[in-house]
Amino acid sequence: MHKQSFKIRLIGVLLTVLTSLSTLPAPILAEEFGGIEPGKWVLGFRAGFAPLTQQLSENTSTSIGPLVNFQGLYSLNSWLLVGMMLEWERHGVSVEQPDMDLGHQDTVSVLPTVEIRPVRLGQIIPYVNMSFGVNVNSFGEETAVRISPSNTFAWRLGWGADYKLNDRFALNTEWAYKRNDGHTTGTGGRNDDWNASSFGFLFGGKMFF
Repeated sequence: MHKQSFKIRLIGVLLTVLTSLSTLPAPILAEEFGGIEPGKWVLGFRAGFAPLTQQLSENTSTSIGPLVNFQGLYSLNSWLLVGMMLEWERHGVSVEQPDMDLGHQDTVSVLPTVEIRPVRLGQIIPYVNMSFGVNVNSFGEETAVRISPSNTFAWRLGWGADYKLNDRFALNTEWAYKRNDGHTTGTGGRNDDWNASSFGFLFGGKMFF
């Protein structure tokens, strides 16, 4: 029930943001093709939170965890960028029946990235990016139960926007889905029902040079 109401609130926030953007005055949303100059480097630091998209494993509950993201991209032309992301997230894990903390899972994702910036709407630059890489998973136990999650293939799809303060700095917000579906080994043998795929909500800033 809590997860459903949380998702409903997130959808409401996203709809509110989209509605606000659509009602901005026309001069602010004056459209320009391409969202960046060719030959620019973009460095970004964002932080936020990440709920899982589903139950991690049978009879477990998982906390909404912190999320930190670094990125470095280079613009090949006025709308296409390539580069790398490094992302970290952590989730507390507990057993539902009986109620017992198991520990926490850490995920470090190494993500070669392609980003598309088709237009610029005044100071607002929307974009979409896609990444393929690897999730390096680890688990810190708080009980005698030993859990070792596998490293997994990472696929990440993100949508976001920069708000340019000047030619060098921008505020940023981004929403992303990241696939992290694998298995664990340890006490009790192998568990193939272990899916730490998540939604990420990021807020931060970027530098352009």
